[in-house]
Amino acid sequence: MYSVFTGKRERYGRRLLTDIRVFLKKEPHQFITVYEFAAYCSLDVEDLYAYLD
Repeated sequence: MYSVFTGKRERYGRRLLTDIRVFLKKEPHQFITVYEFAAYCSLDVEDLYAYLD
């Protein structure tokens, strides 16, 4: 299955979340917020919320 946000497969999404956690110095069990994801990927938060609604 492909991601709505990236157009990539699930495995890429998991790797991306891991990279974001490393960049933000978060532990593996900590969540990534929509704002953190948007900032890391240079996306507009409002565009992400449009997909989530």
